Amino acid sequence: MIVLKSREELAKIRKASKIVAVILKEIEEMIRPDVTTEELDRFAEERIRSLGGVPAFKGYRGYQATLCTSINEEVVHGIPSKRSLKNGDIIGIDCGAIADGYYGDAAVTFPVGQISEESAKLIQATRKALESGIQMMRVGNRLGDVSYAVQCQGDAYSYGIVMDFVGHGIGRALHEEPQVPNYGSPHTGIRLSPGLVLAIEPMFNLGTHLVKVLDDGWTAVTTDGRRSAHFEHTVAVTESGPEVLTVL
Repeated sequence: MIVLKSREELAKIRKASKIVAVILKEIEEMIRPDVTTEELDRFAEERIRSLGGVPAFKGYRGYQATLCTSINEEVVHGIPSKRSLKNGDIIGIDCGAIADGYYGDAAVTFPVGQISEESAKLIQATRKALESGIQMMRVGNRLGDVSYAVQCQGDAYSYGIVMDFVGHGIGRALHEEPQVPNYGSPHTGIRLSPGLVLAIEPMFNLGTHLVKVLDDGWTAVTTDGRRSAHFEHTVAVTESGPEVLTVL
């Protein structure tokens, strides 16, 4: 069931989303060679709690960390560890927070030091796909318009568009209906109405769209070992257009 949010509910989602935005901004300043993903995770948990929130991912379906930290060929759900970042890596940081019983969720792929032009273009295109999807979050458009806008950016660069993981509704639960694929057909799907809140999250790969989950049960990687990028925002449909909630 798709739940449209009231003004009061949007205020609570906005609060959780602002916490996520703060964390991602501060994490960006920590990204450098030799920092471990465990350090980033520890910082994020302490900071979320200091801002009055609760880590959304910790304990979710048994997940034991605050962040998802996905490096290079890791697409999503990479688990923080003692692994150190290296110059030239790219890392997707996915963060969620709960405030007043409501969720906010966002992700950014960051460069570590100096990265290749190929990796930089992948990051830029994936970010642009998110922006394109957000622009379609307008009253009267359909869900397929959002998905198709994301797909067009991936197709323009012949990137592998991840199909096994999708965006989602968000509110009182981290994952609500509807699902938001990163591919689709325009003018199809549900009609967008005020109060609909979606987490849009394009994931593009340099090579194949195919992914597999490692033995840890969480980390999804590209099957060809090539790099992947991931961006996400929590976005509300309003009468005046899309409102991106996970920004400062």
